[in-house]
Amino acid sequence: MRTRLAVTLTTLLLALALPGAAGAREAGQTQGSERARTIAYWTAERIAHAIPRDFEKNAAGKIAAKGKPPGGGSGAVTGASWSGNGLIETQSGRALFTMGGVDYICSASVIDDAAEDNLYSTVLTAGHCVFDAADGWATNWMYIPRFDDAPTYTCSSAYYGCWTATRLAAHHKFVTAGGFNDQAVAVDFAFARVGLGGKGAVGTIELDGTTHGYGLKIGGVALTNTLWAFGYPAAGKYRGKNLTYCKGSLIDDPYGANTWGMACNMTGGSSGGPWIADTLNPGTTEGSVASLNSYGYTGLTYMFGPKFTADTATIQGDAIDGGGTTGVTQVRDLVP
Repeated sequence: MRTRLAVTLTTLLLALALPGAAGAREAGQTQGSERARTIAYWTAERIAHAIPRDFEKNAAGKIAAKGKPPGGGSGAVTGASWSGNGLIETQSGRALFTMGGVDYICSASVIDDAAEDNLYSTVLTAGHCVFDAADGWATNWMYIPRFDDAPTYTCSSAYYGCWTATRLAAHHKFVTAGGFNDQAVAVDFAFARVGLGGKGAVGTIELDGTTHGYGLKIGGVALTNTLWAFGYPAAGKYRGKNLTYCKGSLIDDPYGANTWGMACNMTGGSSGGPWIADTLNPGTTEGSVASLNSYGYTGLTYMFGPKFTADTATIQGDAIDGGGTTGVTQVRDLVP
């Protein structure tokens, strides 16, 4: 999640395929070597000092956010521990990465990539959790799914192990925005193509013997809808190891950005966590992801996130196959 407040920034944050068996073996060895390097990078000391990747600043030069949007509606939840287990607990997790020599942490979730046995999956997170206008693309990008059930950064003890990224993809408009401005927040989503952690989950995550994966909700969301936001906030009263959720109806950004928000007090570290639509119980019903935790305003107990469009699905596809779509996708390969 990024929080937009006073101009103060508060940090909360393939090559040509070779034919034949020899080429496949070489590619596999390269990927395996990079995975081992990434896992080795994340020592206990680095993890302990990883900073939640979030920002605070005022929109449009305002000194402070004025006024307060309407409440979250009947039955709103603004930040509570998730106890429902089920799919959301399985699909959600933590992301670790490095930008500009600083180690960061975010939230993320697994999105269905329509392939169950390709030994890879695609992970959705915030754009600011893969790219920064000043520091460029993230490195050492690692995802730990089902973190709530086994809140550990020790890969051998993690429920599904540690999944390391081979590729990152973000919106062209986010990469070229020049900072976390209105252009960037409207497309603050990104995907990582990750190799799995070697502990039994293949393709999209398996739950109770059945393969599941959240789909993307492209359009069709109204302000009257109730959505569920999830993440692992790590600042303030939160400690980053407990899956937390907010639930409520939507509002438009009161300061003009083309985003929407819901009543929510999740703090730094929740960036990139999914907003689930089309279900009254995201723990047992598959549903779909319609947005994610992106930013907030000082003094407002609200979280804001981008509106998913056809571009969102295009970027996921480009993250999977490595292609680029002119004017839509910027791709970064992390494995030579």
